[in-house]
Amino acid sequence: MKKIIALLAILLVYEKWAYIDAWLNPPPAFVQEHFGTVVLYATEWCGYCQRARKLFEEKGIDYVEYDIEKSELAKQQFDQLGGRGVPVVLYNGEVIKGFSRQAILNLVL
Repeated sequence: MKKIIALLAILLVYEKWAYIDAWLNPPPAFVQEHFGTVVLYATEWCGYCQRARKLFEEKGIDYVEYDIEKSELAKQQFDQLGGRGVPVVLYNGEVIKGFSRQAILNLVL
């Protein structure tokens, strides 16, 4: 019986990990400021950033772009989101690191 209870507890933690993680590691304060807005952290020269821009334009998705090489504030926000490479897309507290057409569309549409 103890094994079954332990297994159920593990499954519950696994199932609710996103909520537990959000409680243990709340998002930075600036995330609330951008709630409801698609935010793209990018650079001018990045090919994947260009693909993200093109995708937003093709789908008619309004977005705000921050160049992490030209803005210290954008770089700080990028770092706080755990960015290691560009692009990073932020929408309603959810973060996509790198370019994934399907992940971006699933998030913002």
